Amino acid sequence: IISGITSLIKFFPELEKENLSNIKQFDERDHMFSRNNLKFYPDIAKIYYTENPDKEIIDRQIHEKIELCEEGSKFYDFYISSISKAAFNILERSIPMAKGEKFKEKNKVNTEQITKAIKKIAVYYGAVDVGITKLKDYHFYSYKGRQYENWGKKVNKTHKYGVVIIVPMDSSMLKKAPFLPVLLESGRSYVEAAKIAHIIAEYIRSFGYDARSHTDGNYEVMCVPLAYDAGLGEVGRSGILIHPVYGPCIRISAVTTELELIETKRKNYHIENFCIICKKCADNCPTSSINKGNKKSNRGFKHWFIKQETCYSFWKTIGTDCGICIRVCPYSKPDTFIHRLVRFYVSRNPVNQRIALFFDDLFYGRKIKNTLS
Repeated sequence: IISGITSLIKFFPELEKENLSNIKQFDERDHMFSRNNLKFYPDIAKIYYTENPDKEIIDRQIHEKIELCEEGSKFYDFYISSISKAAFNILERSIPMAKGEKFKEKNKVNTEQITKAIKKIAVYYGAVDVGITKLKDYHFYSYKGRQYENWGKKVNKTHKYGVVIIVPMDSSMLKKAPFLPVLLESGRSYVEAAKIAHIIAEYIRSFGYDARSHTDGNYEVMCVPLAYDAGLGEVGRSGILIHPVYGPCIRISAVTTELELIETKRKNYHIENFCIICKKCADNCPTSSINKGNKKSNRGFKHWFIKQETCYSFWKTIGTDCGICIRVCPYSKPDTFIHRLVRFYVSRNPVNQRIALFFDDLFYGRKIKNTLS
């Protein structure tokens, strides 16, 4: 009885707080997706590698590999891979929907009511969570890098608030990582997240306020720090946002706007405390792209980040989004009664977290079997 009562006591050692005032914005041109696109555009590739000669050798090796959803990769399937390709093609064709004409006259709106309405819209169209935060410089990329026509353009912070939308991925599909169901589910959830963001942006514009949706392949903001500041979770060892209910098994879209909204209060879920001791994503990463140690300083602050070159190279080898780090994360369990109890249990103190990790290893294994042979 005493041990049971003790396990409910909430206490955690205070983690080191980072000074975020000196963060250097991330240049989207340095993102692996942007760098992979350079294979199709030799003119901007020449500019980029002249300025970043250290990245050219590894990038050229990655360029030689088959693209995702294309014939020749390890898990390619003529019919199934084409589904994912269709989903991502639709996302690309929806890019013009990110911006739109706002109503010519601004309507006076009640800040509390419009904030509630936006959250209800997100949930109605399929989001499982939504948060709002004031925009900071480090939420934005410094320069664009994904689309050829926008490559190298400076990203300007013109909006004041960000709406962050969380869409769940089907955990049963992610259990099959790194096979094709991961790529299928990734495409589906990105499409759903984009749909919600486009609708919310258009809704805001109908009141006369500028708004822009940010969706897969067309972000001007970095979704993970934006979602963190919007109170939707914490950043895990894999660099992915860990939602308190759905873990890393999510996809994120966002809407930025000039419309004044009410911020979501940040919570401390103590997920980072668990990530410090867990290390399952790092132990199971087939390319050792995830850091097993402490956070490292990068761009002016300490955080976990992956080796994106080895990670993305592996994606192109197998032809999927991999997803092994998401599959093995203890927070990726389905939202059942027993797992809700466990999530509450680990939110209380470090002792509970270590006990829960022991049993997670016992029942689910510390490492998954080699599925790549």
